[in-house]
Parts: sequence; C-alpha cells; structure tokens
Amino acid sequence: MSYFDLFVQSYKDFGGYIWNEITFQVSPWYVNYFYWLIALSLVVWALEIMFPWRKNQAVFRKDFWLDTFYMFFNFYIFKLVIFMAFSNVTSQFFLNILGGEFKDFAIINMSGQALWIQLLVFFIVTDFIQWFTHVMLHKYEFLWRFHKVHHSVEEMGFAAHLRYHWMENIFYTPMKYIIVMLFFGFEPASAFIVYYLSIAIGHLNHANIKLTYGPLKYIFNNPVMHLWHHSYALPDDRKKGVNFGISLSIWDYIFGTSYIPEDSGTIKLGFPGMEKFPKDFVHQNLSGFNSED
Repeated sequence: MSYFDLFVQSYKDFGGYIWNEITFQVSPWYVNYFYWLIALSLVVWALEIMFPWRKNQAVFRKDFWLDTFYMFFNFYIFKLVIFMAFSNVTSQFFLNILGGEFKDFAIINMSGQALWIQLLVFFIVTDFIQWFTHVMLHKYEFLWRFHKVHHSVEEMGFAAHLRYHWMENIFYTPMKYIIVMLFFGFEPASAFIVYYLSIAIGHLNHANIKLTYGPLKYIFNNPVMHLWHHSYALPDDRKKGVNFGISLSIWDYIFGTSYIPEDSGTIKLGFPGMEKFPKDFVHQNLSGFNSED
C-alpha cells in the first residue's frame, strides 16, 4: 500500500471506528471509548457537584463548555482530521526505513510475560515518558508556547484535563512509539485498561474535589498536588514548574519536583501574562506558532 493509500485508508478506518462507537457497534462493548469518556465525565462532574472542594465555584465554572469541546476535539476530531493518518503514515515510513516490524526491534521482549505484568510495565513506562515530556514542555520556551493552552485554565474542573494544544499530540506520541517498540514491539493486549485508568486519574486530578489518597499520594497524582502544578505564583527556584506527574506522582518525589505548601485550593491559577492570552478555541490553537505569544 502506498503512503497516499495508507493516508486515505486511515481516514476511512478511524472515521468508521468513531461511527461504530457512536452507534454501539463496537465489540466487545467495553472498549467503546466514546461513551466511556462521556460516562466518566458525568460521574466525576457529579462528584464535583456533591463534594466540591472550592464551594464558591459554579457548577458550570468558567470555560466549562470550552473545555468540554476540547475534550472531544482532542480525543476525536483532531485524530480524525489530522493525527491518525499522520501517525499511521509516519509509523510505516520508519518501519520501511528500518526494514522490519516493531516487534523486531524490542530490546526487552515482554510478550512471554503474564498480561498483568505487561500492563503494569506498560503503564509505568509510558507514564514516565509522559512525565519526562511534560517537564520538557515547561523547560523549553518553544514547547511552553504550546503548553500554555493547558495552563490558561482559570477555574479547575474535570474537563480541563483535555484542554491542551493539538501540537502536544505531536510531542508525546513519538516518545510513546519508541518506548512501545523498545519494551514490547507491540502494544500489549487489553492496553485499553491502561488508557481507561489514565483518563480516569487525569479527570480526577483536574476535578474540583479534594483528594490526596493518604499514603498513596506518594505514588498516585491527585487533585491537591496537581492544582499546584497550575499555580500562577511559583517559588523563585521553581519558575519552570512543579508537580509534573500525569498519573503517577512518584517521579516528582524521586526527582525533587514535588511541591504542596498548603491544601486550601484557593490559589490563583494560570501564568504571568495570561491576561493577554487568547480566550477562544481558534486563537488558542493558533498560539504557539508566534514567538511573541
């Protein structure tokens, strides 16, 4: 199949997959990401309403609908319009250069391990790669210009989880492919369990709920810890950011980037200069390409 044919086929395949999800034609039923995302969002939103951490925050907080659109845009529309075809063509391009399949280049082949071990390693390794990439998004100005979209949230809620610039997909995915290739040569069966868990943790981390998980706070990221990641004011020695954890907090404790001075939940969110940052979806997603943003 030519690159052009693969490009076109990717549109058809992913478009058909989305339609099958919407019309309940996915088998098995529990891998239906579309309704899983909706159900999870409604559950976490209900928890925000019943047990609000910031009690003066409205149920429909500032930018609630903007963030809801971001959820479906980044989860579906962007993948359909741009990313899935780009990703498939890029993968095939590198495989053609390397002259093999991903499984041929696995340094640590885990295919013979029990499924739960494969999933655990997949979860831990990919989370570390996301943590490392996240640190880079804050450290380098070129990357930070795109990541500002996520930090433009002024009131935190579950849907803020998926408010991010579409370019972040470009930054995160190649690293994930490399790790999957080196450790597995393939994505382990039932990897959807890891995706479900990661999305659930991400929703909770951004929710208006006060959770710390007790002693498990040193392992799992949580809303109290992550709120400080979005703090407008940071210590002078940590101006590039704190609490970079995605699902796991352990990386921040290991590498000394953890920071939770108090847990009132009333801190100002954002970044210096965000007063001039675009407020609408279109201009936010055009931001980052201009060095003055």
